[in-house]
Amino acid sequence: MSDMTETPNKAVKAGYARHLPLIAVAAVAVIGAVTLKDYLSFETLRENREALLTFRDANFATMGAIFVLIYVAIVAFSLPGAAVASLTGGFLFGLLGGTVLNVLSATMGATAIFLAARWGLGNFLNSKIENAGGRVQMLKNALRQNEIEVLLLLRLVPAVPFFVANLLPALVGVKLRNYLWTTAVGIIPGAIVFTWIGVGLGEVFDRGDDPDLSLLWEPHVIGPILGLCVLAAMPILVKTLRPANKQTSDEE
Repeated sequence: MSDMTETPNKAVKAGYARHLPLIAVAAVAVIGAVTLKDYLSFETLRENREALLTFRDANFATMGAIFVLIYVAIVAFSLPGAAVASLTGGFLFGLLGGTVLNVLSATMGATAIFLAARWGLGNFLNSKIENAGGRVQMLKNALRQNEIEVLLLLRLVPAVPFFVANLLPALVGVKLRNYLWTTAVGIIPGAIVFTWIGVGLGEVFDRGDDPDLSLLWEPHVIGPILGLCVLAAMPILVKTLRPANKQTSDEE
């Protein structure tokens, strides 16, 4: 009798434990949004830039490791300051080094929140979707057929918030390997733009100005990114039109 009672209790405890990573992410995100918004800012970077540059020159590898850890935490816990971190990467490490570290850090942080969501709600929601019918199942099947293209679009389309692109794939059961490489590749264009703005941050601070992130929406910047979005969407369009074309030819 006691064994039968212990087994359900263990299952319940295991179920709660599975949700702990996602609960921790949500808790830290809320606390961080309230307590860190005034610290993870361009003003903080402006006030400490000389100290940061001095430390970087004396401890380049250590600075790189610290930067990655902070950026990973910002992304993993959806903390404010991701844009500041991206520009800081360019400011401290230049265009090439900053882009590499920005992409590496963002990918690691995105993977952390992806796994937390999958271990928590992901498996539960995925099983519900599998057992559902109608439009829900059709949506899941469509995502499976175009998984890579959809994942790339989530990263490339500027209107999609980064945390949405991190969580949504976990909740519909996409493959981890596809999530990893499409995240790394898909964020490269945006990372280059942010890092490029960060490279000139010193001159901006010398003028007493703040960085102008509206540059992201300039036609010569947003145009190529939208072009990549179109390229990523083309296979989906081809797959959609192919059955219709095949049906038409069969009828003839």
